[in-house]
Amino acid sequence: MRIGIHSFSSGPTFTEQIQVALDAERHGLDSCWYGQIFGHDALTLAALAGRETERIELGTAVAQTHSRHPFHMAIQAITTQAATGGRFSLGIGPSHKVLVQDMWGLPYDQAALHVREYLSVLTPLLKEGRVAFMGQKFRAVGALQIPDARPCPVLISGLAPIMLRIAGEIADGTILAWAGHKTIATHYVPSVNAAAHAAGRPQPRVCVLLPVAVTDDVAAAREQAATTFEVYGRLPNYQRVLEREGVKTPAERAVVGDEASVERQVRELSAAGATDLIAWVYPVGDAAAMSLERTCELLGSLAGKV
Repeated sequence: MRIGIHSFSSGPTFTEQIQVALDAERHGLDSCWYGQIFGHDALTLAALAGRETERIELGTAVAQTHSRHPFHMAIQAITTQAATGGRFSLGIGPSHKVLVQDMWGLPYDQAALHVREYLSVLTPLLKEGRVAFMGQKFRAVGALQIPDARPCPVLISGLAPIMLRIAGEIADGTILAWAGHKTIATHYVPSVNAAAHAAGRPQPRVCVLLPVAVTDDVAAAREQAATTFEVYGRLPNYQRVLEREGVKTPAERAVVGDEASVERQVRELSAAGATDLIAWVYPVGDAAAMSLERTCELLGSLAGKV
């Protein structure tokens, strides 16, 4: 299993966001993934981090689809792929109603159809440089003028059954948030793999985004997680994930404990069929810096070995 770190593990400033990729490479991690909510632009950060690193994969987890037309997303993704020397993976998703409709004032109906049609425009542009598509949500005809374009993998935040089918049929895999090893093994991996197999496509990636903290004070780690991640438990898309897993709060899905305990939990995710762990490393207690360093050191030692 490949192991990476999420940019939310670091501070919000531009310098801190670039540094998280440098630290990921230093610790021997496989990847660094940039999130997009209210901070710096995720694709721009990935492109610039690609100029500062040599080995690791740079990705987005995730960039919202509603804020960029798929034609423009294709151009930005190809540009980021060039900046990273071919080490970029584009993770996209429709986000949540509270952001798209309540804050941006854009319609959030038929999210699955929106994503399917978005990919129907985006994928041909990335792979062939041209598109001719007429759908209900998008209509796009045209070609790019980027002679040195290299396509990048596309992953979607597929949590619901229809989205998992789209991830297997059209995209290169899925990015799951707050899913545990039980439902990864029994629901998410079988669903996305079956869709890919039926479509005659390669086995997809299954990237799992979870909070991770190596610490000797598990109680403090759980308490901190309850505060830090409480807001995500209010979002309907994630509530369904937690309900399927049989837990009530995102904090219950945090991977916490000492080195041996965290390693065991990471191995459970790998055994369940997760191809990637995207770790949201978060600090615990008074020794926050030490906790972060311990976590990154352990994850780096496990990268590619579980």
